[in-house]
Amino acid sequence: MTDGKLAVIGLGSIGSMALWQASRLSDSVVGFEAATPAHGRSAVGGDTRLFRMIYRGNPDFYPILQRSQRLWAELEAETGQDILTRCGGLSIGTANGTYINAVLETTRATGAEHQFLSHAELAERYPQHKLHDGDVAVFDPNAGVLRTDRAVTAAVAAAEANGATVHRNTPVDSITETNDGVVVTAGGRSWTFENVIVASGGWSRRFMPDYLTAATETKRLILTWFVAQNGAEFTPGKFPTFSRVYGDRSMYGAPAVDAVTVKATLDGRGRPTPNPDAVPRDLTGAEIAETVETVSEFLPGLIPNTVRTDAFPELYTKDGQPLLGPFSEGSRVYCATGFSGGGFKNATGFGEIAAHEALAKRTFEGIDFVRPQRFLPALAV
Repeated sequence: MTDGKLAVIGLGSIGSMALWQASRLSDSVVGFEAATPAHGRSAVGGDTRLFRMIYRGNPDFYPILQRSQRLWAELEAETGQDILTRCGGLSIGTANGTYINAVLETTRATGAEHQFLSHAELAERYPQHKLHDGDVAVFDPNAGVLRTDRAVTAAVAAAEANGATVHRNTPVDSITETNDGVVVTAGGRSWTFENVIVASGGWSRRFMPDYLTAATETKRLILTWFVAQNGAEFTPGKFPTFSRVYGDRSMYGAPAVDAVTVKATLDGRGRPTPNPDAVPRDLTGAEIAETVETVSEFLPGLIPNTVRTDAFPELYTKDGQPLLGPFSEGSRVYCATGFSGGGFKNATGFGEIAAHEALAKRTFEGIDFVRPQRFLPALAV
C-alpha cells in the first residue's frame, strides 16, 4: 500500500500547476510545500511575471506557450480569479540589430501574431519610452501580465477542491526510490508514493542525481520597482509589458497593476548563490545605481529612485533550457525545474506535461530539448 499515486515536492511556479493538473487526473495526489504556497522567498515572489507569445529563443516553446495560454484561461474560469491581464508586449531594440532580428526570426518560425513598429510608430504609440536613433519594436498583441501570487494560490486551491492533499510548512528532507515506490521523508515522518515530481526550483539540487547537480546552478535574481510621475500613463491599458536591449543595457518591465508602481528590472543579472535559503535580499549599491541609470535613460516618466527591491533564488541549467522528465530511464522521480528565470509564462503548460507523464497518462513529443537526459555523459564507443 502507498500513501498516494503522486507527490509534488514544491508548490511554486511549476509545482502548483502540476498539482492542479494532477488533481484533474487522479484523486490520490499530495503536495508538499516547505513554507506556504506563494511564500515571499520563492521564485514566485515579485507580484507579476511577463506572459508573451513571441521572444527570441527556441521556437519549440511556441506550442507550449499556446497550450499555456489556454490553461491560464481555464484556471481563471475554474477559480474565478483574474490572473492574466492581456495588455500586449513590446520587444524594443535597434533596427536590424541582434535582438530585434532574433525576435523576428522566432516569429517567422512560429507564425506568432505580431506587429512591427517603426521608430516613428513606436514613439507615437508609446511615448513613455525614450528612444535612441534607430530604435524599433515588435508588438505582441497576446502578451500580458501574470499575477504570480494569485496564480499559485488559485492553482493550489483548485487542486484541493479536486481532492488533493497539501502539506504546508513541511520541508522535505529526502526522496528515496525503493522497490515499493518512492519514500518521501519530512520532519521525522515518511510517506510512500508511486511517483514523485520534484518542482522545488532553487532547492531542487539536493534531490538530484550527480549528473544534474553538475548541470545546474542556483542563482540570485533581482527585481526593482519605481513610482510613475503620472500613474495613468503606465497602467495596463496604456503601457504594455516590455523587454528592451540597447548596447550593453537590457531591461524588462510590467505596467502599474496597482496604478502606482512600475516594475522595471535589469535583465540577465543573475549571479550564483550557493545556498537558496540565504539569498541576500538587499541589492548592492552597484545594482541599484545601474538600475536607476538605465531607468533614467529608458523611462524618464518614472521617478529615478527605487521604491521597492527584492531578490529571489532560481535554478538555472547550463544551456538555459528547463528540466522536464524522469531523472533516469525507469525512474519514478520526475524532474520539473531548472526554468532558468523564464518558466512562469509556461507554468500551466509545463505543469500539464509533468502531471500527465508522471502519472503515465500520456507522453509528449517534440520536447527533447527539455529532457534531463541531454546532460548525461556520452557513452564511450
